[in-house]
Amino acid sequence: LRCQRGKQNTTTIVQQNNNSEKRARKMAGIIRSTLAGRNAFALLTQKSVDVTCFRYASSNRVKRIKKPEITNRDANQAKAAAMRAEAEEQSLLYEGKRFESVAQSLSARGYLRTIKPYTPPENVTEQVLKLAKENGLTDARQPFGGMEKKFAFLSACGKALGHWVPNSMLHEVQTVEDTTIFYQTPIDTRLPLDAIRSVELPENLHIQQDYVRFHPETDTMFGGKSAFPKSSTVVTGLKYKQKYRGHEAKKSWP
Repeated sequence: LRCQRGKQNTTTIVQQNNNSEKRARKMAGIIRSTLAGRNAFALLTQKSVDVTCFRYASSNRVKRIKKPEITNRDANQAKAAAMRAEAEEQSLLYEGKRFESVAQSLSARGYLRTIKPYTPPENVTEQVLKLAKENGLTDARQPFGGMEKKFAFLSACGKALGHWVPNSMLHEVQTVEDTTIFYQTPIDTRLPLDAIRSVELPENLHIQQDYVRFHPETDTMFGGKSAFPKSSTVVTGLKYKQKYRGHEAKKSWP
């Protein structure tokens, strides 16, 4: 009987504890629902409620985000201005280098191939001065009186000497003296390798002007056979295709 009474007492104590826990949970739920109801009622009635005063019994609270404070606004603005100035300077340097590269490429494309060669005559100065007097230009250092006089004088010089002032140099020719200097300057459109033909070389220097290329129709010493039977002599340039003949060798594979 004592054992049964002890077991009954323990079961009643456990039940009481469980009941108390359930009551506590219910009370907590009621409290939360009442707080949520107060907040919702305040929002619906458009009343200002300090939500920070309500604290919920939850461990997963959302922490407030701290805004970064601006320590020194003037220093930041000065740094940004310096960075912008550096970027502009770099862009200007890039544009300058790009212009230089374009100018170099244009100068290296050809050796005045579009301009006709010109050799000044012996009495070129006398001819230019005579044409100047005929067109009413007496002072060689005085600029032209107008565009019409300049056009008439340069046209007469071009017809008499067979050499015209290009458009890229019209702004440089402002007087009769400038015109005389222009017509005294010879123009050589030959390549440097071609210009060596007219130069007297030293005795210990020899330059082979023409290329040596194998072709079975012209090189018949060994029956039209080459030391490199599978190597072709291909001429790619349009100009040199007419000057030098190419040869395509036969290949066994592929």
